[in-house]
Amino acid sequence: MSIVIENLSFTYGKKTPYKKQALKNVSFTVNEGDFLGIIGHTGSGKSTLIQHINGLIKLEEGKIKVFDIDLSQKKPDLKLLRRKVGMVFQYPEYQLFDETVEKDVAFGPKNLKMSDEEIKQSVKEAIELVGLDYESIKDKSPFEISGGQKRRVAIAGVIAMKPKVLILDEPTAGLDPKGKEEILELILKLKESSAHTVIMIGHDIDELSRYVKRLIVLNDGQLVYDAKPAKLFENREKLEEMGLDVPIAYKLKCALSEKGVKMGEVANDDDFVREYLKIYKEKKN
Repeated sequence: MSIVIENLSFTYGKKTPYKKQALKNVSFTVNEGDFLGIIGHTGSGKSTLIQHINGLIKLEEGKIKVFDIDLSQKKPDLKLLRRKVGMVFQYPEYQLFDETVEKDVAFGPKNLKMSDEEIKQSVKEAIELVGLDYESIKDKSPFEISGGQKRRVAIAGVIAMKPKVLILDEPTAGLDPKGKEEILELILKLKESSAHTVIMIGHDIDELSRYVKRLIVLNDGQLVYDAKPAKLFENREKLEEMGLDVPIAYKLKCALSEKGVKMGEVANDDDFVREYLKIYKEKKN
């Protein structure tokens, strides 16, 4: 397993009047190769949870093990942890700072003390992996390229550290529909080619259900569901009570079911088209 979390709890401002419990006894595992989505309304604990996984928030209560690194220990190897777990925050382009794209992408690998040769190779590979031409962009200022290119460069900076787990916090936030599609396809490509385990936070259920194989739902700091998307959506009423919706494709399936048309599992548009065509062919024959 890549990640094991047991009874994770965390409280902000513990000894102040503003005390707030952000996580309450959260437990789940992430297997190597998983594509996991995390969803929940604002304040549900999503960001607090993922910041525990790469040690940005110190473990207070519970257990976390990432590969062979036990974060319950007094002094876990955070340097090794952050080499294994790459984190892409919301609007990662705001974190670009160096003179050139190449130097910016090289920042992480340098901090990991890679050799000069390793850094150069990793930077080139990462830039090309996110769909940019290395030679034409490496010497440009990260502040002079387009918004879409900036986000790709920011993701390349994480990929260059060669993480085994890639965590993305709402990676399509602020993008237009075309930009969202491009970033999501890029994430899928990265999963297949470099980071074998991907955890993605999102708020768009239609978007997440197209890509992830498993969804975790957080509500008021508690893990309330952990299931395949199609199975999760069977709890439609309870999800709506938590301020979450279900995909349009699943709603269409429910509407057809009320008319006597039975479909198999539907989590996204592709599933709906597949099931509808199956029914159409059966009727035609």
